[in-house]
Amino acid sequence: MSWVESKIVGRRLWADGLITLQLDAVIAPFVPGQFVNVGLDLAGERVKRSYSLASPPGAPSEFYLSHVPSGVLTTPLFARQPGESVWIDDRALGFFTLQHVPEARDLWLLATGTGLGPFLAMLRATEIWQRFVRIVLVHGVRQVAHLGYAELLAAWVKERGEQFTYVPVVSREAAPSGALAGRLPQLITSGALERRAELALAPEHSHVLLCGNPSMIGDVTAVLGERGMQKHRPRKPGHFSFESYW
Repeated sequence: MSWVESKIVGRRLWADGLITLQLDAVIAPFVPGQFVNVGLDLAGERVKRSYSLASPPGAPSEFYLSHVPSGVLTTPLFARQPGESVWIDDRALGFFTLQHVPEARDLWLLATGTGLGPFLAMLRATEIWQRFVRIVLVHGVRQVAHLGYAELLAAWVKERGEQFTYVPVVSREAAPSGALAGRLPQLITSGALERRAELALAPEHSHVLLCGNPSMIGDVTAVLGERGMQKHRPRKPGHFSFESYW
């Protein structure tokens, strides 16, 4: 791998501490769900962090980022504006991809916060639409303003409503129309998530990908385990896979 200097060509502020950055660098080869290292030269040292790509293969690199006040990189990165440069690795890494998902009828994508990023990359590509009969994307956030990409996701619902369901979840504010209020583990346990999606979450025909807060992932995998669902491993096919975001 080697570093490539890349210019910021787009920056969108969704809410305080939540942005999308678009870079002119195109990472190839790249499989949706993978990540790359992004870096800045700070005080004579290159500081880097891994971020999942939210863009599809062949497109300029896009990242969905949250500000970590204690983070050495995120504060100066959030200050960067279009036209300014950052460093990016020229090779994507990681196994949180559809290549490692066993055959299933239905695919559930459960994300919290910026864990939405790799799922956007998958949904912007073609394989996911060809493989699964139903796709349910669940995006859990604390506040309504943190529901980034909601317009894009709603457009996919309009275009692919028989195949794609988008369920926004808000935990610390009143949920808007069409959204659920609460936390993902409780919404699975109560059946509210399945009722909203109009689809059963069952080991016989479902696979679940989880990405985001490790606490959410731990709680949700425990709930799925109670339903007889097991972690997927290469030598022992299962029903869920996950990627923790810190």
